[in-house]
Amino acid sequence: MEISPFPFLNQEEISHLYSLFQDIDSNTLATNSNAHLKRRRKDGEEDESGWKKIKSSNNNSVMSDILSSLILLDEEEKQEYQQWAIESQLDKAALDWNHKQKVVAMNDYRSDLEANFSDLDEMDHTRTKRARRAASEVATAAAVTETALASSGPGGGGSGQQQQHRRLWVKDRSKDWWDKCNHPDFPDEEFRKAFRMSKATFDLICMELDSAVTKKNTMLRDAIPVRQRIAVCIWRLATGEPLRLVSKRFGLGISTCHKLVLEVCSAIKNVLMQKFVQWPDEEKMKMIKGEFESMSGVPNVGGSVYTTHVPIIAPKVNVSAYYNRRHTERHQKTSYSMTVQGVVDPKGVFTDVCIGYPGSMPDDKVLEESALFKRASRGDLKNVWLVGNSGLPLMDWVLVPYTHQNLTWTQHTFNEKIGEIQRVSKEAFARLKGRWSCLQKRTEVKLQDLPAVLGACCVLHNICEMRNEEMGPELKFDLFDDVMIPENSLRSASAIQARDHIAHNLLHHGLGGTSSL
Repeated sequence: MEISPFPFLNQEEISHLYSLFQDIDSNTLATNSNAHLKRRRKDGEEDESGWKKIKSSNNNSVMSDILSSLILLDEEEKQEYQQWAIESQLDKAALDWNHKQKVVAMNDYRSDLEANFSDLDEMDHTRTKRARRAASEVATAAAVTETALASSGPGGGGSGQQQQHRRLWVKDRSKDWWDKCNHPDFPDEEFRKAFRMSKATFDLICMELDSAVTKKNTMLRDAIPVRQRIAVCIWRLATGEPLRLVSKRFGLGISTCHKLVLEVCSAIKNVLMQKFVQWPDEEKMKMIKGEFESMSGVPNVGGSVYTTHVPIIAPKVNVSAYYNRRHTERHQKTSYSMTVQGVVDPKGVFTDVCIGYPGSMPDDKVLEESALFKRASRGDLKNVWLVGNSGLPLMDWVLVPYTHQNLTWTQHTFNEKIGEIQRVSKEAFARLKGRWSCLQKRTEVKLQDLPAVLGACCVLHNICEMRNEEMGPELKFDLFDDVMIPENSLRSASAIQARDHIAHNLLHHGLGGTSSL
C-alpha cells in the first residue's frame, strides 16, 4: 500500500492565506462600522482618529491568533506523520524477519527429509543385497550338498541331511491321511466314500491327466505327485469342504490347494471334455433314439434337455445379471447363480453342456445362446427331437409338454410320456450335484474360474456314469429349479402339428399305457 506524505503549507501559501483573512476582516469591519461612523461624524475628527487606532489593533490580534493555530496544527501533523512512518518501518522490518526465519526453517526441514529418505534408500539397497547374497549362498550350499550326495551314492545319512535342509523351504505338514488313502491296501469302499469313485476309476483319471499336470522336481523341493494333485481336486469337488480342511487333509498349504484345484479342473476341461463329452455320431444317435422310444414310445428322441442353477457369491461386477429372483423368493434370501444346461442320453451321460450364463436368464434365452442352438440352426438336428420342460419353446427340434389348461386325454398322455424322458435329465443333474457337493453351495472360486470347475464336474460325472459308479443313499440330492414359461412358447406351426400327431399315436396306438385312463 503506497502512502503519500501530508501536504504541509509553505511560506508562500501562508502569506496568501494571511492576506485573504486580512481582506475578509477589513470588509466585515468596514460594513459594520459605517452606521456607527455616520452617527459619530458630528463628534469631530478626534473621534475618527481614535476609531482607526482601535480597528488596526483588533485586526492584528485576530490574525496573530489564527497564525498561531495554523502553526500548531502543522506541527502536530508533522509529528503524527513521523510517528506513523517510524511504526510502519518497524512493522515491515518485523514481517521481513519472520519471513526469513520461516524460509530458513522450511529449508532445514526439507534438508532433513531428503537426508532421511536417502538413508532409507541406502538401507533398503543394503538389505536387498544381503538377502540376495544369502539366497545365493544357500542355493550354492544346496547344490554342493546335492552333488556330494550324488557322488557318495545312496545312504541314510545323506537323505536325512537333504530332507533337513529342505525344511528351510517347505513347512512340515502331516500327510498321514492321504498316505493312508493312497496305500494299496486301503479299502475300496472307504476310497469310494471319500472320492465318489473307485480306485480303478481314479487310476484311469490319473493316467489320462498325467502329462497335463505333471511338474518337475526343483533344486529346492520335490514336486507334488500327480496322484496327490488330482486327489486334492477331486476331494474338494466331492465334499465341498473349505480349503482350510483340504490343506489339513493333504498336508499342503491353503494357497497350494486352491492352485491345484484350479489347475486340475482346467486340465480336466481342456483334455478330457472332448473325449468324454461328445455329441453322438449317426450310429450312436440311432441307438439313443431306440432306447428313448422303448422307454416312452416317443420316436426320434435324441436327448433330454435340462437347465439347472449353481449358487455363487455375489459378483463384484454386473451383479443384477446373476441375481436369481425365483430362488430369492423361495428361500427368502438373496441368491445369485450361474446356469448349466445339459443334454443327456438314456443313461444320464452328458452329450452336450452349456456353462456360464447368468442366473437371471430364463431357460429359453440360455438355449438360444448355446452352441446347441447354433448346431440346430445349421440343420444338424434334422429328424431329431430334444425333449425339454415347459421352460423351453416348442420348435422344430425341441419337443415340450402342453402347458395350457383343460388338457384332453391325448394331451395328458403325451405330457406323461414327455415327463418320463425329462425325468432322465433331471435325475442326471441330481446325481451330478449329489456326487459333487461343491455345486450345492456357494464356493470360494472366483466368477471367471467357475466355468472350468463346473465343466470338470460334468466330465467327472460322465466318467463315473460310463463306469457305473454307484452312489450311496446318503448322497441323494433333491433337485429343484423353478420353470418359467417363455413368452413365445410356440415358434413353429409344423412342430405343433408334429406334436399333435405324436400325442394321437401315443393314445390310440396303445403306446400311452393305461396310467392316464
